[in-house]
Amino acid sequence: MTTVEILYRYTTPPTESVTFALAETRDVYGIRRISIDTSARTLRVEFDATRLNAATVTKLVRLSGLEIAEELPLIPPQRQPAPAPAS
Repeated sequence: MTTVEILYRYTTPPTESVTFALAETRDVYGIRRISIDTSARTLRVEFDATRLNAATVTKLVRLSGLEIAEELPLIPPQRQPAPAPAS
């Protein structure tokens, strides 16, 4: 088993029906965990990459009714240090 996580930013908060649909998505073989961070407006899905791929997971999330704005990197980009002032 190869566990992979994918992180989405959604546009509108999930309604009750969308939340129930996402909970049912958890029953799909290969989906391991789904977590919603309402303050950051993100959805994190952990899945088995030997059973599913990212495109399939994205399709399942969209079928639940959640409006995905973008896929986010799991590791935020690092800031480059500011250049030293010329003397």
